[in-house]
Amino acid sequence: VEPGHTYPSFTVSHLGISTQRGRFERTRGRIVLDPSARAGMIDVTIDAATATTGNRALDAVLRESDFFDVERFPAITFRSRAVEFAGEAPRRATGDLTLRGITRPVTLEVVRFGCTRLPFFVRLTCGADVVATVRRSDFGMAAYAGLVGEEVRLEIQIEAVKQEPAAEPPPAGG
Repeated sequence: VEPGHTYPSFTVSHLGISTQRGRFERTRGRIVLDPSARAGMIDVTIDAATATTGNRALDAVLRESDFFDVERFPAITFRSRAVEFAGEAPRRATGDLTLRGITRPVTLEVVRFGCTRLPFFVRLTCGADVVATVRRSDFGMAAYAGLVGEEVRLEIQIEAVKQEPAAEPPPAGG
């Protein structure tokens, strides 16, 4: 996963009258796709302490125990169990989202996917826009129920760079 071009974000209703947006600044992971075999694997970790909304006071609240509780649960993870394809493009990934130490099944829908090897890229680079909706109370975040919506839309802009196989060392004595 290319961390400089990967931005997990979230939107949630605020007071039932507007939308609160936020995103995470640090993500790492590994994605393996084999379109010809229609198989894949996704393993992504998000640094929960990097949640940002553009409002420092709100960011501090999000890091506390009512929400992400970053002291106890510094990472948010998604690990796929299956990746479904439409032709050679991934269209859906089912797996387990772990947030605040609670693991629940989640399906990520791939709404855009593409790959390129433009002249300035040495290696194949692929990207996707991915969405899902989760219930925050399913992950132990029920605080402020009258002020903050229950459903949270996750939107993930992700890019990954193909890792080339490691070169084999030359034979001994040769």
